Amino acid sequence: MNREPASPVWPSAPPPAAEQGLTWSLDHVSQLPRVRAQLRRHLAEAGGAGRSPHADELDDQVVLAFDEMASNALRHGGGGVVARLAPHRDAWLVEVCDDAGGTPPTPAVDRDPSQGGLGLHLIAELATAHGWQASGRAKSVWALLPR
Repeated sequence: MNREPASPVWPSAPPPAAEQGLTWSLDHVSQLPRVRAQLRRHLAEAGGAGRSPHADELDDQVVLAFDEMASNALRHGGGGVVARLAPHRDAWLVEVCDDAGGTPPTPAVDRDPSQGGLGLHLIAELATAHGWQASGRAKSVWALLPR
């Protein structure tokens, strides 16, 4: 039986233009719990009093995407990790840059889910758009998540 690979390839595309937003320079995965807490506070404050009934669920999705992308960059990105959250129309732009311009984001294929590595698949499902771009040794991986 001849089958096409089940894994979506992350398209090569520049991130959409967005405000500067919040940025974090990251050196180690041990920083992520603190950053996740800051991110949750920011998302709650940005929603204000008129938060939709699904706001907490959408916030969780943004935090999940941010955490997956940042931890991937810290584990596989070769250093120079900078993560950003910025408003973009009716979405949040999550962008993570690292020094592995020659290494595209590669979703796991044919791996037992208990071994991990499925974060890129999940982000692609949650995002309204996603992509990556390399420039020299720098790489930007990004996703737009509804807000």
